[in-house]
Amino acid sequence: MKKITVGAMLLSMMFVGVKAQSLKSPDGKFEMNFQLKEGVPYYNLKYNGAVVVEDSKLGLRLFKDSAIKFASEIAKPDDAKFDLNNGFTKTDEKRDSKNETWQPVLGEKKNYINHYNELAVTLDQASTSRSIVVKFRLFNDGLGFRYEFPQQKNLNYFVIREEDSEIDFPTDMKAWWMVADYDSQEYQYQETKISEIPSKWDKAFDANASQRLVKNAVQSPLMLKKEGKEPLYVNVAEAAVLDYPASHLEVDAQNFKFKTHLTADRQGAKGYIQTPSVTPWRTIIVSPKAEEVMESKMIFNLNEPTKYTDTSYIHPTKYMGVWWEMIIGKSQWAYSTAENVHVDKTDFSKLTPNGKHAANTTKVKEYIDFAAENGFQGLLIEGWNIGWEDWFGHSKEFVFDFITPYPDFDIKMLNDYAHSKGIKLIMHHETSGSATNYERWADKAFELMNKYGYDAVKTGYVGDIIPRGEHHYSQWTINHYYRIAEKANQYKIMVNSHESVRPTGESRTYPNYISAEAARGTEYEAFGGNKPDHQTVLPFTRWMGGSMDYTPGIFQTKLDYYFPGDTRFVKTTLAKQLALYVTMYMPLQMAADLPENYKKHMDAFQFIKDVAADWDDTKILSAEPGDYVITARKAKGTENWFVGGITDENKREYTVDFSFLDKGKKYEITVYEDGKDADYIDNPQSYNIYKKQITSKSKLNFKMARSGGFAVSVKPVN
Repeated sequence: MKKITVGAMLLSMMFVGVKAQSLKSPDGKFEMNFQLKEGVPYYNLKYNGAVVVEDSKLGLRLFKDSAIKFASEIAKPDDAKFDLNNGFTKTDEKRDSKNETWQPVLGEKKNYINHYNELAVTLDQASTSRSIVVKFRLFNDGLGFRYEFPQQKNLNYFVIREEDSEIDFPTDMKAWWMVADYDSQEYQYQETKISEIPSKWDKAFDANASQRLVKNAVQSPLMLKKEGKEPLYVNVAEAAVLDYPASHLEVDAQNFKFKTHLTADRQGAKGYIQTPSVTPWRTIIVSPKAEEVMESKMIFNLNEPTKYTDTSYIHPTKYMGVWWEMIIGKSQWAYSTAENVHVDKTDFSKLTPNGKHAANTTKVKEYIDFAAENGFQGLLIEGWNIGWEDWFGHSKEFVFDFITPYPDFDIKMLNDYAHSKGIKLIMHHETSGSATNYERWADKAFELMNKYGYDAVKTGYVGDIIPRGEHHYSQWTINHYYRIAEKANQYKIMVNSHESVRPTGESRTYPNYISAEAARGTEYEAFGGNKPDHQTVLPFTRWMGGSMDYTPGIFQTKLDYYFPGDTRFVKTTLAKQLALYVTMYMPLQMAADLPENYKKHMDAFQFIKDVAADWDDTKILSAEPGDYVITARKAKGTENWFVGGITDENKREYTVDFSFLDKGKKYEITVYEDGKDADYIDNPQSYNIYKKQITSKSKLNFKMARSGGFAVSVKPVN
């Protein structure tokens, strides 16, 4: 139990009579209360009358005179009089509501419902003659709030030292968390009580190409569960992170409290603001059912509609790639044996080839042939462009030009050949963290893509960010990601970013930013490994704000197949790899393994060929973070459904109730399930495939192996 002192009880009693502004959700189940306690703003949140979030402080701390000199001067206490967290009086309140239905360009459902009640409270700070607005939106699935800064005489420009939004929980809940880092989310999730986070924190991370950890803090989205007879699931995240740094959550483990911690730049500044301006939304999604948390679209609803006038070029894409063979170490991105190259000076045709360059014309043609034969739309090719010999680890600004191919990559011929077979190549723009260089070359790079018919690009940000001192999640770099998205829109190009900031619903505003990595994906199976429960946590965390390019579909899970004695392996069964195409939303959907491995299992590969990449409807049939996820989705513009189920390291059974299908219709299903002797360690490639006719009254039981799963395609019978 949280410790309550006599002093705290007396203080609480003093404020019982303080007038609060109350806001209820449209269905009346949620109630948010806002009040000032001696000039300090607080809010709380109740669900069905029970306290979910106790009185929690709001506010921001600013730097003196909107300026920073040196890092040593950051923490001067005399700056406190400039903060926006106390001395307030309420001078106005406005209420509003909205109930609309909107259609995402790409999404998990055809229609998203945006239904909320709103309260905007104006607070004046008499000592500085400044005012701010705290805006709350209460949905039927939770709360969003943000700060708004009207343009005014004494608040035109300012620099944020820290945002101190708090979320104070009444109980010690179970938490699924990863360590906070200004530069990476590529960590394993931990499952502990809130109170246990500090004791587990030091052993909860491994090395990363770019890393700036925040001690005893965790990243969002953060998934929580109040256990007991009346369980409650809580998701803490943010929405619409634009022109502002991404946030983390400092942990007060003793009091079960979290506080916003913004990503800093090298001076320690968290945000440079010019009014009028708004912060991102802090979000708290709450439900007694885990499935309803996963189904929530509140984060997307808190983003603004797109201003793009043409979105016709944005489309779901199923693709393959010259990629996995480099990840596992069979091939290389670099063309030559050189260790020091200059993109603008080196004659690459005179360098000695290393013999392992994967992006060569002959091999790419083979990939094109296989992708075309099996109905794919795209092919990603990494390592096509000059500069990979010394691309990483040197803080090198001019590392790529994004337009010059290696001598063994015939870009024109390959594009012509791909187009003749109905394949569009997907451009790869690895920046090596040099965002400044990418912005200089973006127009020429996108012009090249237009010339050759590329309509999608995979960007990458491996390593420390340039400009030096910035971080992957700081304000400047986040602005960079969306400058690139806007630039890509001018050229009718879709963007899939890797090593970037996690999405927070911005696909509503920037629909050509169709996917991102921003988490520990399949490539880590060849690095430090992913735990069997990893894919059961991601839908409750990383996926809450947007799709991920997880790159599933690995059939040859044991790497000793390529390198005898190699102990690395993908910690799932083959059937679970198929199920991921349903449990994970990926409008840019990759079949990541080598063609040679698919050719050995064409019967199982059929599911990857059939499964859709965009949806008219999604139903989370059953889910528990860290344990299992069972999902059904209806393919866009069809009557076809797909069902996928995955489990953690434990064997599990689940009975699918097909009552979501249309009544009175017959369907044929094709089932892809773990074999009777399947096991992710001992026998991962054991699977069983069969067909069966069903109706909406049918129920079917599935047995999942350890880290296994099942996938089902459902088609109406004519």
